[in-house]
Amino acid sequence: MSNDTGIATDTDTDTDTDSDPTRVRRADVRPLSGAALDELAETIAASATIVGIGEATRFSRETFDTREKLFRRLVRHHGFRALAIQDSAGVAAGLDGYVRGGDGSAVSALDGAWRPWRTAEMAAALEWIRAFNEDHPDDPVRIFGVKPVQARPQDYDAVLEHVRESAPERWPEVAFHLDRIRTAHTTDEHVQRARGTHPGRPFADHARDALALVRSVPGADRTDGVLARMRLIVDFHERSVAGRGGYAGDADGWADAVSDWQRRTGARVAYWDGIAHTSAAPVSLGLSPERGAHPGVGALLRRRHGARYVSVAIGFHHGDLGVVDVPEPAGDLIDAELGAMDPPDHWLDLRQDAVRRRWDGPARTRVISGVYDPSRDAAEHIAVASLADAFDVFIHIRRVSPVRWLE
Repeated sequence: MSNDTGIATDTDTDTDTDSDPTRVRRADVRPLSGAALDELAETIAASATIVGIGEATRFSRETFDTREKLFRRLVRHHGFRALAIQDSAGVAAGLDGYVRGGDGSAVSALDGAWRPWRTAEMAAALEWIRAFNEDHPDDPVRIFGVKPVQARPQDYDAVLEHVRESAPERWPEVAFHLDRIRTAHTTDEHVQRARGTHPGRPFADHARDALALVRSVPGADRTDGVLARMRLIVDFHERSVAGRGGYAGDADGWADAVSDWQRRTGARVAYWDGIAHTSAAPVSLGLSPERGAHPGVGALLRRRHGARYVSVAIGFHHGDLGVVDVPEPAGDLIDAELGAMDPPDHWLDLRQDAVRRRWDGPARTRVISGVYDPSRDAAEHIAVASLADAFDVFIHIRRVSPVRWLE
């Protein structure tokens, strides 16, 4: 039978699966609304101590807003008290200081953050957390980074200032190396390569050359930790996507950071990242299929925490992301099927047995990164062996618009 909207109910989905599987799969799609997010937060909180909420792109206002609205519900009603982000411990400490009442503004707190976080949407999220903490001084939300302490722009300044004062004859050569590579703190090196703005030589090579020069400067091992700062700069470039030659990241270390925080504090944790990182199963990248499937942070968290780790994916169909206009996806992507369904914004609960049976299997879903090129749109995806193993919940938004970048 059907309800008064004409959508098949659970009663007739069981009987019609063989005769009309497309209609049955459409019945699994549920409208995305405030009430739906309330329900989703409640079902997540029923089992999760850690929830990974991943976006298919970091450039969409709608995917960010959906993630943030879900996060607010988890904080307000279900006791989540920590936010883990893909950034360094040092940057996250600054954000944590702001939301706990520190000086400055949300915008100034984001000054040294990774480029994808420097948006008006992220600033508004920090302001909301700060307001919540003001109302809950004895039970605040904390922010931490999954990466270790990394070099920041001020480290380059400190190194150059010391060289200028202690060995001015070497300053031009050190500046030659550092001025080129500090641009990676504004635009990642691999993105510069994709956009054709990269100066040519690998940044890690420049960093190592600068380190060799700084080592010979008098007092570098004593003055304001100059040598230690230079080593951080080298480490930053060697561990970057370009330096590693791949996107996998240090999944073990990042998963350790999330697990250790949860174990040490007992707090429920929300982890914000891209869906390739939050997937609870190994993923392969369409841009580098030769690497095969590899476990990301979410897959490691699932192994360690079982059902206490819940993976939520937020994908989209098409739209203008400001930096690029993303076309409708190829037909072999799950986004194409979901984008053909109404309502335009909806979600699947893949934890339900019947829904899992109808939707599970190998799947590809689009991922739009800073190196996206519409001419190779078919390769801009991740692939998983099991959709339901990778994501407990899949949220889909048909049309997206760009985030608002901070100055």
